[in-house]
Amino acid sequence: QVQLVESGGGLVQPGGSLRLSCAASGINFSIYTMGWYRQAPGKQRELVATITSGGSTDYADSVKGRFTISRDNAKNTLYLQMNSLNREDTAVYYCKANRVGTYWGQGTQVTVSS
Repeated sequence: QVQLVESGGGLVQPGGSLRLSCAASGINFSIYTMGWYRQAPGKQRELVATITSGGSTDYADSVKGRFTISRDNAKNTLYLQMNSLNREDTAVYYCKANRVGTYWGQGTQVTVSS
């Protein structure tokens, strides 16, 4: 059974930082392209960042220079370091695994507010 479990979300002030984690089980994590997506209230889910099995990364323009995606294949864990957060980053953040099938986590809420 495949499971992707996100953690690390919460309430943070504008300008603050958070680090999200996504723990994967039931898949050969190292061969999957992994991604972070987010969905704000009333909006469609959007891509935040992706990282391939080889470590190549890609980012949405809105987060370039502020967010960093990384992975630890030994721990089957995906990360998203988020710095300089602003209110527009408020959303539910989901991790996604894609290769042989596509799998989603349940999401973790990030709220940026003073």
